[in-house]
Amino acid sequence: MLIGDHQVLWCVCQRNKRREGVEARKRQRESAREKQLRLSQTVELLPSSVMARNLLKNPCGEEQLEFWELTENGGSEWHVEELPGDCGHAYCDEAVTKYFATSFELCVKKQVVDLLAEGFSPDDLDAQPAVTVEDWYSGRSDCGCTYQLSVSLLDENQEVLQEFKPENVTLDPDSDDCSWRQVTRTFSDYGPGLRFISFEHGGQDTKFWDGWFGVRVTGSSVTVQA
Repeated sequence: MLIGDHQVLWCVCQRNKRREGVEARKRQRESAREKQLRLSQTVELLPSSVMARNLLKNPCGEEQLEFWELTENGGSEWHVEELPGDCGHAYCDEAVTKYFATSFELCVKKQVVDLLAEGFSPDDLDAQPAVTVEDWYSGRSDCGCTYQLSVSLLDENQEVLQEFKPENVTLDPDSDDCSWRQVTRTFSDYGPGLRFISFEHGGQDTKFWDGWFGVRVTGSSVTVQA
C-alpha cells in the first residue's frame, strides 16, 4: 500500500502532539514539585507566632466536658452532641464532629489559661503580643436561643487588663439565620503584665423546653502571637 504525503504529514503531526503533551505533563509535574518545595521551605521558616497553637483544651467536646469549669449548669445541664445535631446546621470544618449544647436555664463554662505554665516567658508576655480569640455558635431551626461570651486578659493577681464582652445575642429561627456564626477579637496595647486569659461562654434556649434546645458552641480558640 502506498502512503501519501498527507498521511506521512498527519503521522508526524500526531507524534509531535504526543511529544508536546508528554513534555507539558512533565513541566506540570516539575512545577508542582517546585511549588511544594517552596511551600515546605516557607513553613519551615515561619516563626512560631504564625504557627500559634490553640491554648484552650477540648474546644470541640471531643473529651466531653473535660477541662471546662461549669460556672452555670442549669436546666438539663451542659451536653455534648454530634454535628449537625437535631434541627441543626452544617459546620464549616469537617474535622470538627461535636459541639456543646445548652439547656432551658443558663449554661456557662469557662477556662482560665495559665500562660507561664503554657511555656511563655514574662518577657514574651510583657511585650504585649497579639492575643486572638475565636468562638462559633449556632441555634436550632425549631427553637430560639441566647448566646454570651466574655474574654479577659489578666495579670498575675488575675486582675483585668483588658476585656471583650460583646452584647448577648438572641437568635430566633422565625426571623434570623441560626446557622453557625463566628465571633473573633484580637487584643493589643493592653499593657505589660499579662499572665492569664479567661475565656467564658454559654447561653440557653428562649422557650424553656426540657432538654438541649439552647445555643450550641464549638471551635473555640485562644492564640498568643508571641
